[in-house]
Amino acid sequence: MNPQESLELGLAQVAAAIADGSRARMLSALMDGRAWTATELSTVADVATSTASSHLARLQQQGLTGCVQQGKHRYYRIASPEVALVVEQLMGLAAQGPGPLQSKTPARLRFARTCYDHLAGELGVRLHDALLAQGWLDAGGHGLTPEGEQHFSRLGIDCVPSGRRHFACPCLDWSERRMHLGGQLGARLLTHLLDKGALVRVLEGRELTLTTGGQRLLQRQFGIPA
Repeated sequence: MNPQESLELGLAQVAAAIADGSRARMLSALMDGRAWTATELSTVADVATSTASSHLARLQQQGLTGCVQQGKHRYYRIASPEVALVVEQLMGLAAQGPGPLQSKTPARLRFARTCYDHLAGELGVRLHDALLAQGWLDAGGHGLTPEGEQHFSRLGIDCVPSGRRHFACPCLDWSERRMHLGGQLGARLLTHLLDKGALVRVLEGRELTLTTGGQRLLQRQFGIPA
């Protein structure tokens, strides 16, 4: 088998792994950035736990999910930010309605949601735009300016890159058709907003709720109007 044939076969296998309805529901649930057990994912997919385990083995075989052992329990999550980006874009295509720039995504999910481990939706786009307007994010969106580093450090947000993942990168928001902030910095910003109580996760799913205190915090720390 030549390299091109191998690539085509691999693409078909990944697509087939995602194409199953139960596995697609599992991937969608895992896009909230949290780790789930097979039992929890079986409930989401409405299948038996043993069946869920088989589906997860298929997803793991294709490099779409990873597994973490914690004591007696096994937790599953999206394998990497790169996989999350692909899944997010596929979900964007699926959410498109028949008309141009129309979406079937519920309004609350369009306003604020997790995109794996960073903030997406209208609020994520507004935050990205505010960082550029304040001169804290460089024009390409790939790093902080010196002023941005000073500001983020004052907020207690780590500005030191680590690992191989991009420190900061623009990520196309499929519901807004504009950029929000991804990479390590995007993840650290979401953690900051969650820790401060500015955003609250819903019990299940990717939706985030902006609190009244969060509106004030976003205005005070990032210059985003309430």
